[in-house]
Formats: sequence, C-alpha cells, structure tokens
Amino acid sequence: MIAVVIVGYGMAGARLAAELHARPGDRKVTVLGAEPHRAYNRIMLSTLLAGKVDEPDVELTEAAGHGVDVRTGVAVTAIDRAAREVRTGDGERVGYDHLVLATGSRAVVPPLPGLDPAALPDRVAVFRTLDDCRRILALARGARRALVLGGGLLGLEAARGLAARGLDVTVVHPNGHLMERQLDATAGAVLAGTLAGLGVRARLGASATGLAADADGVRLDLSDGSSLAADLLVLSCGVRPDTALAAAAGLAVQRGVVVDDRLRTSDPRVSAIGDCAQHDGTPSGLVAPAWAQARVVAQLLSGADAHAAYRARPAVTRLKAAGIDLAAMGDTAAGGDRAGDGPVEELTFADPARGTYARLRIRDERLTGAILLGDNPAVGTVVQLFDRGAPVPSDRRALLLGRALGGAPAAPAASPGLMPDAATVCQCNDVSKGALVACWRAGARTVAAMSAATRAGTGCGGCRDALAGIVGWLAEVDPAADEPAGPPATDPADDDSPRARHDRVEVA
Repeated sequence: MIAVVIVGYGMAGARLAAELHARPGDRKVTVLGAEPHRAYNRIMLSTLLAGKVDEPDVELTEAAGHGVDVRTGVAVTAIDRAAREVRTGDGERVGYDHLVLATGSRAVVPPLPGLDPAALPDRVAVFRTLDDCRRILALARGARRALVLGGGLLGLEAARGLAARGLDVTVVHPNGHLMERQLDATAGAVLAGTLAGLGVRARLGASATGLAADADGVRLDLSDGSSLAADLLVLSCGVRPDTALAAAAGLAVQRGVVVDDRLRTSDPRVSAIGDCAQHDGTPSGLVAPAWAQARVVAQLLSGADAHAAYRARPAVTRLKAAGIDLAAMGDTAAGGDRAGDGPVEELTFADPARGTYARLRIRDERLTGAILLGDNPAVGTVVQLFDRGAPVPSDRRALLLGRALGGAPAAPAASPGLMPDAATVCQCNDVSKGALVACWRAGARTVAAMSAATRAGTGCGGCRDALAGIVGWLAEVDPAADEPAGPPATDPADDDSPRARHDRVEVA
C-alpha cells in the first residue's frame, strides 16, 4: 500500500482525492485541509454573495470514501522531505510515499497606510474564501454603500453581488479601463456602462493612497486628492500562489511551485497542482487546468497511465452574471503582425447603448483572439473555433454579430442537434456533447443525473442552461430510451476532446 498525502482541500485537492478514490489500487489517501469546511466551489462564491444560492449549494459533492481520510481544519506547518512526512499545527506527523501540494493562492492585501494585512479593520474584507464571503455578507447587513478596490474579474463579481443586494457600489480601479488583462479600452468602457445600469459605478484611473476605518465605516483616499466614504470596503487586488510551505521545504519556487509536465516538483516524490503550481513558467489560477492536473497526477499515481502528461490549453475568461455576459480569449492586443505570421484580420462591432461589443482577431483563417460582451448567440461557436484552431467560416459577420446575413440567429446556436459531438459543453470539466448524449443513452434522464455522471455544470455553473437545453432536446428526439441501452459509447472520464479554459481567478 502506498501512502498519498494531499495538502489542501480546495477544488484541486478535492478533485484529486476523488480521482484517486475512483481508480483501482492499494493506496491510502490522506487529505489535510486548513479551512474548517468541507470542500466548496470557490468560483460560486460571487453567486452566494449575490444571494442567488445558499452555502449548501456551493459545497462539492465529492466526499471521502473507503481509503480516503479527509481532515478539515488541519494546517500543515512543515514538510520533512528526508523523513517523508508532513507536520501539522497540532504536532502530528503524517508520513507519505508521495506528497501532493494543492495549497492554492492567497488574496493580495495592498500596502496602504492604515491597512494591516495581519488584522484587517472591522469594515474591511478580502474576497477569496468562504469565510471571507461570510464576513462580507455580515458587513453588508444594514449597509447602504460599498467600495470595491480592484476592477478585475473577482472585483467585478463582488461588486455585482453586493449591488444585487441593494447596495450602492463603487469600484475603484487604478487602470484607465476595467479588466485590462482581458479587455481592450472600448470593451472596458462598454462593460462600465453595463455595470452602471446595474448599480455599480466605476472610478477609474485613480489609485488608493490611504485608508481610514472605524466601527462606523471606511474612507478611502485616492491619488487625485479625493476621498470616498462607505459602510464597507472589499479588497480584490489579485491573488498570489501560496508557496510558503514549498519554499521552506527547499523546493524550487518562482512565482509558483515549479513543476514539469508530470506535475513533479524539484523533488520527484512531491507534486503540485492547482493555483500554487507553476507549469511552463506560468501559474494558471484557473479551475479547469487544476482539474486537468488532478487527473494527470491520479493517472500517474494509480498506474493507469505511466506516460500521462499535462498540456496547458488556451485560456478563456468567462463572466456570466445577472445582466453581464462576457467571454475573452487569446491575443486581443492591438498592433502589428508578428514576424513569420500572416496578416491580422481585425473585426469589431460596438453598440454601447445595448451593452454589446465584439472583437475578433483572425490570422491565417484561424481565430487568435476574441472579446464578446453582451448577448451574442455565437459565443459558443467562437470558443470552440478558438480552442480547436479550426478555420473560421467565410461569413465573419455571423460570428461577430451572432447573426447570419439574413438576420436569423447563427446556425450553431439554433439547436443542440447542430452541435458536433466533439463540441465542449462544460469548459471547466471538459465534457463534450457526445459524452452527454452517451450518458443519456445509458440512463441519465435529468440535468442532475447528467451532472452527477459527468460533472458537467459543477464548475462555474455557466453551462447549466446549455446542459438543460441538451436534456430537453434529447427528451424530444430520443424519448423512447426509457431503459439503459448498455454502457455509454463514450466514457466521459476518457473523453479527450479539446478543452477551452474558464478563468474565474486572477493571479497577481
């Protein structure tokens, strides 16, 4: 029997435990999680903040089983690589044959006068964990005005959630437009207009220079000499990989814990996955790569595939909240062509009054970057084209506007029947339409059953509508399949269709 210890019971650590539990072999898996909760879906916290779901709805359903020992509220304080054991805060020593670090990342607290990262003022909170979310909700009760410092993805999710609870929200962002890592200036301006209509104002181009907070509220001083007052302040200034444990153990650390294609650190008996890992020079900070990494490590440790290797896939940023629908991917920077490549074809469309913006960058008939903001029925097609590197259709306007030349919706959005089986429905878990159809034919007849069998919809939740649409379509075209017709033609766990990446976490 081999002993596997997983440090971290977040989305990556929980997925690895579940993957190992599902595979044959004689092993004992011990999971040590510093947070006192069972594993939860971190990217659903903004939905919890908005009051759309309750805490039980964000819990991950993957529980401990035979051979898996999950211990919550247990912080690991040191790694003894020579003795092959980890030490916990209560002095316990847990031995391992293989150690997996899934320590995630920590919220960045900016170095502002009046702000102590070790002891935040009463009216100030970061937005990262379930406990952070609870703190924000407690502060929001009875509050009228809120400030959010940071106009990236997480900051906007926090702002939208608070506005949905009726608070007057202002986002303070030092850059000239929102989400500058993913959007160009025009898209940022359209997004700011959409947010304003939803009760979220943006104060752009002004850095925070100081903070004063007491039991009655907060005052944020800005670089232009002005100040903003509110009942609470949410800090959303990015996150950094949590590498302290690895660094203290002498493992190679740069921005994250350095790993190779097999997710091994500089010590071959120690792996790292998820937010804390740095593969090919870059920490991912994304849920889909973390789950893909968990699968690779499970294949290696279980012996299911001795040659398993992780390959990063192109990232797709999706923000799908009430009143906002955004997808950004690839290279959207303006400028000249790169040496050796063909000419760049740029297509843009903006309708700020309707909150709509679209931009496509095409080179050699392939989509190299895109921004789609607002209601665009072609968004799924655009993501698939980008992910696969497939040739774009000759009718560019159907992609740009989500409409064909005659004004009808673009064909790929008309019916699930027109989607190819290889089309990825759930980006977080890389579940294809073909896998869902096979699952239906094996007996799954509801969204819940499909989700339980394939994990589709258990990540960001953005594909739940598409999943429901496919279930409804199958009920119409294949209603006679009341009994399972045998095993699925495609095992969802073995589906190797190309995957897009869903970015819900920003890495500083």
